[in-house]
Amino acid sequence: AVLVVLQGLDASGKDSTIKHVMSGVNPQWVDVHAFKVPSTEELSHDFLWRYARKLPRRGTIGIFNRSHYEEVLVVRVHPDLLDPQHLPSDARGAGFWKGRFEAINEWEHYLVDNGIHITKLFLNVSKEEQRKRFLARIDEPQKHWKFNADDIRERTHWAAYQKAYADMLSNTSTEWAPWYVIPADHKWFERIAAAAVVVDALAKIDPRYPTTTPQQRKELEQARRELLGEERRR
Repeated sequence: AVLVVLQGLDASGKDSTIKHVMSGVNPQWVDVHAFKVPSTEELSHDFLWRYARKLPRRGTIGIFNRSHYEEVLVVRVHPDLLDPQHLPSDARGAGFWKGRFEAINEWEHYLVDNGIHITKLFLNVSKEEQRKRFLARIDEPQKHWKFNADDIRERTHWAAYQKAYADMLSNTSTEWAPWYVIPADHKWFERIAAAAVVVDALAKIDPRYPTTTPQQRKELEQARRELLGEERRR
């Protein structure tokens, strides 16, 4: 299986990248999951639980539109979001974020060891380009559905997000699950670069058609004889 992780600030192009890069893939074998605010049930489990439930099954591609990395990004910028996670009273010490990075790295190593190839893409949009895209969502009626006032409020935390992303990239780009930082100001380049990374990931796992067993080959030959027999009986 392949797990494609997409992270980026608001308006960085995550949705459109999924649409354009995966448009030629049979949707039967692709599952896309967009993670929003965690539910009460999800908050009653460990921070990786809800992501583990959506992992791709063998032979498929899974796409995380935002991901477990939100737990070291938005939660770090807004530490009050830790309050409803029911953590032990002594858990939120000086080494808390380092511990989360280590937990993520170990979890991803476990997934890779179990046959899930992880491809992580950070769509890096500039502050000015984000501003232009937000204005387009406001000014163009066909884009109104994309606009969320919370996005503007989050923009005021730009510096904090830049620091959080820098720490995330430094601490979680590993040999078994490296990060690919893709400039996202020009959508044509962003999509080509993302597609190239995904194609490379698929090439590395060398996907092949399932092999047939002796019994299946016997059934194929029997079916072939029956079909050829129909032609002779005409």
